[in-house]
Amino acid sequence: MLNRVILIGRLTKDPELRYTPAGVAVTQFTLAVDRPFSSGTNREDREADFIPVVTWRQLAETCANYLRKGRLAAVEGRMQVRNYENNEGRRVYVTEVIADNVRFLESANREGGGQAREEGGFGGSNNSGGGSGGGNRSSGSSRNSGNSNDPFADDGRPIDISDDDLPF
Repeated sequence: MLNRVILIGRLTKDPELRYTPAGVAVTQFTLAVDRPFSSGTNREDREADFIPVVTWRQLAETCANYLRKGRLAAVEGRMQVRNYENNEGRRVYVTEVIADNVRFLESANREGGGQAREEGGFGGSNNSGGGSGGGNRSSGSSRNSGNSNDPFADDGRPIDISDDDLPF
């Protein structure tokens, strides 16, 4: 059996950092993930799914410190469904992603048009007892230097790739 989720989307609001009574950090945020669909016409429309994400321990504190509303992020984790009884006595089911790795896909400094596509990522294991397993990769200063030879720069145009270039 496998329960693994990988999402890329934008935060709908700033992450909310809280602490359990035992002092364990937990952060919750919602990721808006585009979903293309066909409306019957020859054009492709987009809708968004709003996925709740939960992070724990050091990863939670890192996300609370560095992620903000509108930022592009990649989340890896597992899907979890939990339930509880609300004040009216009704059973409420909550589906959320428990993240063990979050990558920041945009620079915190978005002015001047030069964006880094991957600022850094932080991962941690919920089983590690208390912390993040490193994984901090920061972008070098060469990414924001305006290098026009960067093959990964996003100029807003579609990328033309032939089937022969794909490895699968």
